Amino acid sequence: MGMMRVIVCCVLLSLFAQVINIVNAENVEVRVKSVKPIAKTDDNFVCATLDWWPSTKCDYGQCPWQQAGLLNLDLENKILQNAIKAFKSLRLRVGGSLEDQVLYNVGNTFKRCPKFKRYNGGLFGFTHGCLSMDRWDQLNQLFKQTGAIITFGLNVLYGKQKDKNDKTLWIGEWNAKNSRDLMNYTISRGYKIDSYELGNELCGGGIAARLTAEQYGKDMIKLKKIVQELYPNPSTQPKLVGPAGFYDEKWFKTFLQVTGPNVVDGVSHHIYNLGAGVDKNLIHRIQDPFFLSRVAKTYSEVSKIIEEFGPWSGAWVGEAGGAYNSGGKDVSHTFANGFWYLDQLGMTSTLNHKVYCRQTLIGGNYGLLNTTTFIPNPDYYGALLWHRLMGSNVLSVNHNGSPYLRVYSHCSRNKPGVTLLIINMSNSTFSSVSAVNDMNLYTSSSMEVSNNGGAKVLREEYHLTAKDGNIQSDVVLLNGTPLRLTNSDDIPELKPKFVDPTSPILVAPQSFVFATLRDFNAPACLACDRPPLKNGVPCLFSGSFLRLFSWGIGHSRNSSKGKKKRKKRKKGKWPIFKSSPGALEDSGTGPFSFNPSMSSSYTGSTSFHELTHSSLINFL
Repeated sequence: MGMMRVIVCCVLLSLFAQVINIVNAENVEVRVKSVKPIAKTDDNFVCATLDWWPSTKCDYGQCPWQQAGLLNLDLENKILQNAIKAFKSLRLRVGGSLEDQVLYNVGNTFKRCPKFKRYNGGLFGFTHGCLSMDRWDQLNQLFKQTGAIITFGLNVLYGKQKDKNDKTLWIGEWNAKNSRDLMNYTISRGYKIDSYELGNELCGGGIAARLTAEQYGKDMIKLKKIVQELYPNPSTQPKLVGPAGFYDEKWFKTFLQVTGPNVVDGVSHHIYNLGAGVDKNLIHRIQDPFFLSRVAKTYSEVSKIIEEFGPWSGAWVGEAGGAYNSGGKDVSHTFANGFWYLDQLGMTSTLNHKVYCRQTLIGGNYGLLNTTTFIPNPDYYGALLWHRLMGSNVLSVNHNGSPYLRVYSHCSRNKPGVTLLIINMSNSTFSSVSAVNDMNLYTSSSMEVSNNGGAKVLREEYHLTAKDGNIQSDVVLLNGTPLRLTNSDDIPELKPKFVDPTSPILVAPQSFVFATLRDFNAPACLACDRPPLKNGVPCLFSGSFLRLFSWGIGHSRNSSKGKKKRKKRKKGKWPIFKSSPGALEDSGTGPFSFNPSMSSSYTGSTSFHELTHSSLINFL
């Protein structure tokens, strides 16, 4: 009886605490503009890197790489394999600082196949290293069995020489023979490469070395011709990515002008916006929304320059570790790093970046996996939830809350509705978040619809918090339960909690929440479920919305004309869209947009403002 009283008291205290939190929470209205996406990511937006660094890579008196480099990583480790498999299609960028010192020992091209060694006269303080084909076979076996999608970085300095008058500038033509040999071997073995990247951090002022934009552009054109020759089938032809360095406006502009149309598919740049890994202010910067927002200018500028000079390509973050020189030993692998990382994923997708590669999957202090034990760090689970829940269509979001609350919204991945990512950087304030479906295309008018359409599909919530409230912990809790590997070293199941959709989302201080709203009626997210119309109008709107216009807006369900059109639909005939000019306008960037001021032809009894996905189906 005594134990029962204790349990009841604990439950009552817990409920009382929740009530207090709700009462004291900041009420936040999140408005999701749901008619059309503002950006679109690659289906495999989340990416992680595998780097060449050997165990002797040391920074600030520590050597955090251990056996995590490409040449010494234990590829048969079960946790490593399961961690990649959990994504089903995780993009891995294979490259890094030493990639322009890697030789490919194809067919015993070189008498010796040395490993990287410390050498003060070498780039980044190391000698050349060698990739044997045995090791390349082993790597590709891992990629194949885990379903990884590979972006491989090629050595562009092969055949070049240092300029006599400029120690960092390398000159001369790229000798592509060694890279070509590797490609031929890769093809002969049936290994799949999604994309090739050329060189690493050689743009602008470079890091240890640099190339002029003109020369790099010529090298990229040479690579394009080789890829077209070796992979003649366009459907299986690897994409090209570059320049894989830090953004420099003049350099990037010249590079895109030199390469011209349809050479580069991904314009990649690197980000380390938190400063040095040894910086004592790192833990404070990572929770400062004003500091974190500074890098948005770079993302915006990269997107704009691509739009102007390379619209055939897309922006990639090819490498981002937050803090450079292997990350911060007390921050980059902890829960706290998620304030930076998840915000980066949201920010870059909103600013029209296609891929975001986290430095690293394993290695350094900033790995998604622990360098020694391979156990996932907190950011691994944030990345996995993003990959599983956030679709490629990005929606515009704004809210009336504190700047310490970040909110991002995407169409849900492979399922109806939208998913919100809510990041609460405040260390004390609860937020009570309500989502509003804003279907207004014009800022001068108001148009809102119900989130639920009369239904009550339970909301799915994934709350991530730090163990014991310590944000510098390596343990993350999902809905209050610590995420730990199973007894068979599998990634644990990530189960949501199901919540009444009419209630607000309660976001705890210093936490992250993914919330999937299955019945949130977003036209930008509704799948196309019919062929194009006869007059060539593309399949852009949802089936429900387009049927509304295509099959006679002005006809009631019971009219003879309406019945005839429904009969044609059942037989597979698709009437040409008929409406007054301007009732639907092409926005040029997304689905056709509804213009209420041009819809005089609509004489039906149901107002457009009242129509939701479910009521549209009934109406038709």
